[in-house]
Amino acid sequence: MESLFRSTCIITPSGVVDGAVHVRDGMIVAVHDTSEIACGIPSEDFGGLAILPGLVDPHVHINDPGRSDWEGFETATRAAAAGGITTLIDMPLNSSPVTTTLSALHAKHEAAKGKLSVDVGFHGGLIPGNSGQIQALAGAGVFGIKAFLVHSGIDEFPNATMVDLREAMPILQRLNLPLLVHAELDEATLPSRDGRTDHGAWSASRPQSMEVRAIDMLLRLHEEFPCPLHIVHLAASDGIAPLREMRTRWKNITVETCPHYLFFSESMVPPNNTLFKCAPPIRDEQNKKRLWEGLEKGDIDMIASDHSPCPPGMKALDTGDFFRAWGGISSLQFGLPILWSASVGLALSDVARWMSSTPARVFGLGDRGAIAPGYRADFAVFDPRGTTFVEPSMIQHRHKLTPYAGRKLQGRVVRTYLQGTLVFDDGKFPGPLSGRAISRSQS
Repeated sequence: MESLFRSTCIITPSGVVDGAVHVRDGMIVAVHDTSEIACGIPSEDFGGLAILPGLVDPHVHINDPGRSDWEGFETATRAAAAGGITTLIDMPLNSSPVTTTLSALHAKHEAAKGKLSVDVGFHGGLIPGNSGQIQALAGAGVFGIKAFLVHSGIDEFPNATMVDLREAMPILQRLNLPLLVHAELDEATLPSRDGRTDHGAWSASRPQSMEVRAIDMLLRLHEEFPCPLHIVHLAASDGIAPLREMRTRWKNITVETCPHYLFFSESMVPPNNTLFKCAPPIRDEQNKKRLWEGLEKGDIDMIASDHSPCPPGMKALDTGDFFRAWGGISSLQFGLPILWSASVGLALSDVARWMSSTPARVFGLGDRGAIAPGYRADFAVFDPRGTTFVEPSMIQHRHKLTPYAGRKLQGRVVRTYLQGTLVFDDGKFPGPLSGRAISRSQS
């Protein structure tokens, strides 16, 4: 099957092209400018809408099996397709069982069968005592191994200790498999919150120093065991400087941040609105500005959603208690318009780099993340002048809870294509389902 996708704004690795993407059997065979477009081939003409490479989100909590009442493969991947995401990687929690053994990974694959609107890969997990599972998980195709340095939120996934990291990192170094780390370390002493349960008290209980101490520890370990190291959801701009210094010597250290840290600041959190709870917490305006600077200077490599939903009853919305509420922000569907709304002078080529080509490269998805010959025909068609109204009727993830509810965001995902097949069409989902479970070895 052969087709052309035409636009005056095709985002390619070499710049913006006015022309057409030539697709054959789900793969890009050429990118033509207007003078080279062949006649006689079926085409879609998107005019001035932008064609971006399909987004790659390496940090998504789907929670299936075991906690599919929080989120499931069907709803999560519909949300992804509606957001222009064509590939996502599922985190090893909060499913039950957690993905820390080969049998648990097999359960993930079984739970995903027949439910995927987009392609889904899996990370494995590191918990005390399971370093012997890493080889088998890697052989089965996980894209990375995730560890927490503080309590994860569920008892089935305890935090890794220094002993666990020292056991795992040489194995990951040999396998060239990334270690993904929730980088916060508990503080010995913190100011008393005097019974407060608001966001200010929550933020004070997780200061920037928790992230910085964890990053410093990981960088020291990395000097001993230089496996690929990925810092997830960086929220503390104070962590940028030590990472920058180490990255001048080691090119296998990467960093992500999230849309909520780039869009919100602490002053934007309404009183008692626990939809804004996440860990690390949303910080002040100056911190947000420095995170943006870190992205622009290349100190932060990518943007991932950290989509972490839960049932409404777990958000403590009735009390507004940030210490009792589940910590997690749902935004899988809205990352592209969130980023476009939060930015000043952002280019779509930056978006493609932070949300597609870099995560694809870091996590071994070599045939994704670019509009160029030899890559998969995974596209997001985006209207940068359009608007996205976040209201319950259009939210695709299982529970319609998100701190973006009621907001008018700049930009709109119009269509999403997976290997040239239309999987999202302006609010509709043409069937049949086209997504599949993927492994690092396959890609």
